Amino acid sequence: MAQAKVVKLAHEIDPNLKMGSMMAAVQSYPATCNPQDVLENQNYLHINNDFYFEMVCHGEYPQYMLNWFKEKDINLKITSTDLEILKANPVDYLSFSYYTSSIMGKELAEKGSGNIFFGGKNPYLKASEWDWQIDPIGLRVVMNNLYDRYQKPLMIVENGIGVDEKWDDKNNQLNDEYRIDYLKEHLKNLLLAIEDGVECLGYTTWTAIDLISASTKEMSKRYGLIYVDLDDYGQGTGARKIKESGKWFKTIADSNGENFETKLNLKWYLENRH
Repeated sequence: MAQAKVVKLAHEIDPNLKMGSMMAAVQSYPATCNPQDVLENQNYLHINNDFYFEMVCHGEYPQYMLNWFKEKDINLKITSTDLEILKANPVDYLSFSYYTSSIMGKELAEKGSGNIFFGGKNPYLKASEWDWQIDPIGLRVVMNNLYDRYQKPLMIVENGIGVDEKWDDKNNQLNDEYRIDYLKEHLKNLLLAIEDGVECLGYTTWTAIDLISASTKEMSKRYGLIYVDLDDYGQGTGARKIKESGKWFKTIADSNGENFETKLNLKWYLENRH
């Protein structure tokens, strides 16, 4: 409701404003080709992913969610006016974060998990040291699914990898080739999704500069293109230094994608997408 009212207000202030949202895109695959696992994965995605996009795009509670509320004995106090506001104020584009994927099936669901959001581990994927699986192709899958379903432009507003890093004082650098590889593969799949026919407004990595990780409450899980000399206890000089990934990313931005190693031409797309 809060979001729908903000969208409404923004459009009243200026009808030309385009409003998005912020959601964590969940990508999950069936644990096996057993139809029970396929169904369980579908239910998992309904509750943890699809529901949120449905609400901001269509402004209606899907039946599967109403069934889930009833099963959990959740009684939402929604007025007819609320429903009208939700329905009348959808977002103009979908903006979301994407980091990882998982698997889900009947056995995994029955076992349960303290953090069911992440599901099970995919044996075909590598993982970060925080056990987040790295799945660049999953971004392409997510983008195609969202665009096919909602026909709204997309924007990736968070994408990156957290690593415990230390600045190399001897060579005065932080050679984070793994981050360059991570971003390069995700950008490649973003461009492939565009080639598939997806309309994409933009991409921003998480994140420009090291900061405290919201998921683990620590500075040592570093996502930045720029290193910050502070530890988990706030000790350090606070100095900012550009990592090798930051230098690489700058060449991509400065050339408008022309220097990106892919058969696709990001510069042409950005200049001709309208």
